[in-house]
Amino acid sequence: MRFDEAYAGNLFMKSHQNFEEAQAVLYGMPMDWTVSYRPGSRFGPTRIREVSPGLEEYSAYLDRELEEVKYFDAGDIPLPFGNAQRSLDMIEEFVDQILAAGKFPLGMGGEHLVAWPVMKAVYKKYPDLAIIHFDAHTDLRTEYEGEPLSHSTPIRKIAEHIGPKNVYSFGIRSGMKEEFEWAKQNGMHISKFDVHQPLKEILPTLSGRSVYVTIDIDVLDPAHAPGTGTVDAGGITSRELLASIHEIARSDVKVVGADLVEVAPIYDNSEQTVNTASKMIREMILGFVK
Repeated sequence: MRFDEAYAGNLFMKSHQNFEEAQAVLYGMPMDWTVSYRPGSRFGPTRIREVSPGLEEYSAYLDRELEEVKYFDAGDIPLPFGNAQRSLDMIEEFVDQILAAGKFPLGMGGEHLVAWPVMKAVYKKYPDLAIIHFDAHTDLRTEYEGEPLSHSTPIRKIAEHIGPKNVYSFGIRSGMKEEFEWAKQNGMHISKFDVHQPLKEILPTLSGRSVYVTIDIDVLDPAHAPGTGTVDAGGITSRELLASIHEIARSDVKVVGADLVEVAPIYDNSEQTVNTASKMIREMILGFVK
């Protein structure tokens, strides 16, 4: 993709038109080719942008305004429908360009598998990388019904790529028994059910390290985020997720990229999920982009 061409769709509010001047690049990964239950997350990035003008530009949490951060909305990567491997390759190439230009990559999904090539690209630039992962699901399978390219596999892929001890999952409440056992045997950190308190305990151990944050919206309870492909009861509140984002923002870790995925507007008649996701994106821009 070329960054000197104007994006024809709606932009996230207050985004800048000049790529060269931007500190961060916001982009969409409209892919849901491998979902195992309900498709529709490929429409998430567009709708998150469309509702963003309903937000305030000022964060009362961080005492910061969007005007203080220059970020460029590059639009959606034009992924080939149904071609998972080519889509993943295109995402990695796209993020390589962002990182080569010295920009902070902030992605919107799309299914969670899209985070895999992004994390791989970020690791090439930051070899001390640690992953902070918020999710209802372990995502530690090696395959789903014989298919290794699945939204149930991205955390296993990155754990094997950078070492399981460098991956920290929070809010997990669903997964195969074998996935939990693999994590335990290989030294990967999994915090079941809760996010904020265990995150506070882990962050000091990551002080000074490069960190990538990947958020599956289904870490939230369906009462807070019904618009997702694989809803799972017993999740956290939106307040806890906001507090967790702010905890990372105020810590001594170096956030080098982030994403928010699995928003599926078709199951979200009240638009509760897309509005929540849009606010999370705002807080990630203001908290993570220094």
